[in-house]
Amino acid sequence: MASTVHQRSLIALMMAIFVAGANAIDIFLEWNVTLDNTFKPVSQDQPVITINGMFPGPLINATTNDLVHVNVFNNMDEPLLFTWNGIQQRLNSWQDGVSGTNCPIQPGTNWTYVFQTKDQIGSFFYFPSINFQKAAGGFGPIRVNNRNVIAVPFPKPEAEFDFLIGDWYYDNYKLIRSRMHFNTVAFDGISDIMLMNGKGPFGHQLTKAYESFNVTKGKTYRFRISNVGNAMSFNFRIENHQMVLVETEGSYTNQITLDSLDVHVGQSYSVLVTADQNEADYYIVASPKLIGPASRSLVGVGVLHYSNSNTHVNGPLPTGPDPFDLDFSVNQAKSIRWNLTAGAARPNRQGSFNVTNVTLSQTFILQGSKAAIDGLPRYAINNVSYYTVDTPLKLADYFVNGSGVYNLDQFPVKTVNAAAAYGVSVVTGIHKGWIELVFMNNILDAVDSWHFDGFGFYVVGFGKGEWIPDLRNTYNLVDPVVRSTVQVYPGGWTAVYAFLDNPGMWNLRSQLSKNWFLGQELYVRVHDDDPNPAKERPPPDNLLLCGIFESHPPAGAPSPSPAPSTGR
Repeated sequence: MASTVHQRSLIALMMAIFVAGANAIDIFLEWNVTLDNTFKPVSQDQPVITINGMFPGPLINATTNDLVHVNVFNNMDEPLLFTWNGIQQRLNSWQDGVSGTNCPIQPGTNWTYVFQTKDQIGSFFYFPSINFQKAAGGFGPIRVNNRNVIAVPFPKPEAEFDFLIGDWYYDNYKLIRSRMHFNTVAFDGISDIMLMNGKGPFGHQLTKAYESFNVTKGKTYRFRISNVGNAMSFNFRIENHQMVLVETEGSYTNQITLDSLDVHVGQSYSVLVTADQNEADYYIVASPKLIGPASRSLVGVGVLHYSNSNTHVNGPLPTGPDPFDLDFSVNQAKSIRWNLTAGAARPNRQGSFNVTNVTLSQTFILQGSKAAIDGLPRYAINNVSYYTVDTPLKLADYFVNGSGVYNLDQFPVKTVNAAAAYGVSVVTGIHKGWIELVFMNNILDAVDSWHFDGFGFYVVGFGKGEWIPDLRNTYNLVDPVVRSTVQVYPGGWTAVYAFLDNPGMWNLRSQLSKNWFLGQELYVRVHDDDPNPAKERPPPDNLLLCGIFESHPPAGAPSPSPAPSTGR
């Protein structure tokens, strides 16, 4: 009898998966990407990367399992790539859009990304991944919605708002980029202002427009908040309003009520806000962490406007936690837990997956640091600063087994006490093994932020000082939240678990723009010898070739289709 019940449950589960997959659709987008010298988020002469004339760029609004086609026309004067922050690219690192997986889209040409929002829900964003271009814009929101057959663990809000917040430089990003290679002042410099959806702070002398959200008294709204900045974590709060945390980067969280929320570089959250105050206008604030006393320009300020309000915001900004109080930040981070009873993108509970009794196959202990190599400023992991080569690692791996481009497993996966050096860092990740990643930040004086393309990881622990194996006894293995970007506090460590079930060449990096640009990254090669495309997809038909393959295409490379005419 029990066996029959089990079989019926299995059949019902498979039917639900089939129905969910059958309802997936193709979404076709065309993006014209331009370096716009007239689009000024603040009154400064600087180029801004716009998409179809928009900054931030257009929303990608998909439902789980949809297939998204993005035809990118590069109208800039330098190569371009986009990456999809938190979208896991199941079996398909060919579409990941970083230097180790894709040849860049050259100026005056176009290329079409095709990726599936496979088995995901939640809040994400995209941005340009090379040449320090994220400091000039080009970012935008991604929503991945639930299928109707999957229940959402909170009532449908009145409306949803995409809220992209981040620190911004006044200088031309190309000037900053050139200075970073040679100038230690620019190397250590901080940003100039905080933008909210591409707009400067309310009341700032250089701001032409500020961000404002219209709400109706008694209604509840979902704010999808992303830190799209370059260097700064921030604390987010709305004057006189509390918020209920419900989701982060594709995971429903236990619903906790907060007065303010720390959001670190590269992270995304969803919060519910009920318009339950008197009809007036209220400040929305994002103030930087570890900066103080913060100048007004480094505090992002917007407005929550009640529909019948005749009262404008005035007076001091609402105060938040001490920006140097790391105990507050760590305790809040530990309180963000996975909602084990909520449904996931597939017809099962998030709690169907757990790490209570997993057997670890690998442990990487990764120390981020500043370095000087040949007298030039760099960032490093375990004293190795990643050196970007002309041939994407994924192409070299697929066609020539990496020969002539990289040597596998030369990177030290444990902290080392050695002089900093350049390296093309590629390490083996054991397919379908559990990996423990311990990120350490005992050298940098800022909150670091780490991201793993292709995977969501379980955030099992935070701690101070040096990590040692005995500290596994402090891990939360019951309900750790799953996400793709995690913060590492100065003088501390953060531990995560990831299940390496997604074959490909995957980028593991600091989300801080300078750190990443100057070498704080490596690649994890997760390989399965089975050529079955159900395990990993073959190269796309429109594969771009470059580096060692530009003049001599490798045997077996697809013949790219002619590029569509731009009509220009």
